Amino acid sequence: MNEALLRSLTPSVLGILVRRGADFAAAEDAVQDALVEALRVWPADPSPSSRLSSREDPVRDPKGWLVTVAWRKFLDATRADAARRRREDLVDEEPPPGPVPAVDDTLQLYFLCAHPSLTPSSAVALTLRAVGGLTTRQIAHAYLVPEATMAQRISRAKRTVSGVGVSPARAQPRAWGRFDQPGDVATVLRVLYLVFNEGYSGEVDLAAEAIRLTRQLAAAIDHPEVAGLLALMLLHHARRATRTAPDGSLVPLAEQDRGRWDTEAIAEGVEILQAALARDRLGEYQAQAAIAALHADAPTAEETDWVQIVEWYDELARLTDSPVVRLNRAVAVGEADGPRAGLAALASLNDTLPRHTAVAAYLHERDGDLTTAARLYAEAAHKAPNLAERDYLTRQAARLNARLSR
Repeated sequence: MNEALLRSLTPSVLGILVRRGADFAAAEDAVQDALVEALRVWPADPSPSSRLSSREDPVRDPKGWLVTVAWRKFLDATRADAARRRREDLVDEEPPPGPVPAVDDTLQLYFLCAHPSLTPSSAVALTLRAVGGLTTRQIAHAYLVPEATMAQRISRAKRTVSGVGVSPARAQPRAWGRFDQPGDVATVLRVLYLVFNEGYSGEVDLAAEAIRLTRQLAAAIDHPEVAGLLALMLLHHARRATRTAPDGSLVPLAEQDRGRWDTEAIAEGVEILQAALARDRLGEYQAQAAIAALHADAPTAEETDWVQIVEWYDELARLTDSPVVRLNRAVAVGEADGPRAGLAALASLNDTLPRHTAVAAYLHERDGDLTTAARLYAEAAHKAPNLAERDYLTRQAARLNARLSR
């Protein structure tokens, strides 16, 4: 038994406890206790028949073993609670040890963790904890915050959702909602996309973790936007090794070494995307993935099909009406129809939009106006959201100023 197996079983075991009537916070604590017990018992005695019946053998049925131990941990905690008399009825309902029904409760956990009552940061943290199986310390390191801060954030999130899935009057699950409704799927996918965009730091690679969780969701639910998001993640992740130089500086897409892109991830992403698009239920993640696929398909930056990319941005703008999408579209228009066309598209957007100044600088440089471009690059550097981007824009301004001074 290993950590990967425990992590893969965690969400389904947690979902079973919640479905049986445990509130989310108590169930999560019980599952964590069961995982600790598994780490203690399984390596030392992979078949602890002296403690459990053969039907609870973790080698033959690790999920059943975890459910049994977690349920007992939950009941032990319940008996010690001030509301003992109200909850002791659950003892009589304890299911006998044996095979666990093949019911996947993971979807319920995705829905709980993406509950609209939670802030985006809390939803991401709770998803990583409950569905991803990461420890509080790992999540804190990934977010570069103290472990105590992350523990408080997760605790507040658990308290928020504790009453969502269970009816206090009968200790039975409430209606969870249906995952074939686009709104429900959109909420879950937005959380997973936030996880992916956090990137990676420390010992936990959040981009890879987001891909793993999205694969799990795609295996459990047949929805083209789930497939679209998975394809988008794979296509972006395929370029990861080339996005920064050895010194940590940013490498723009046009200058990346395409020979180092992960061709297997690209091929998988394109295949998943094509199957999703064939269902003719276009969504924003499929449109974004189509744009990423066109970039990945070009052997060189000069051979990029910018006309098609503009068309996909038009679709994406229709779906989202996002000013960020329109900003990216202005860049694509500048590549497809020339920098002046791109500047015309940019003129209709609010100049306070993040990265607006950087895009204007790039288009003015393409148009040959180096003086304006150098000034705008310097302004954009002051507005940059992170150090790597600021350094890149500063170098662009210095490069143009050096040319102008010759």
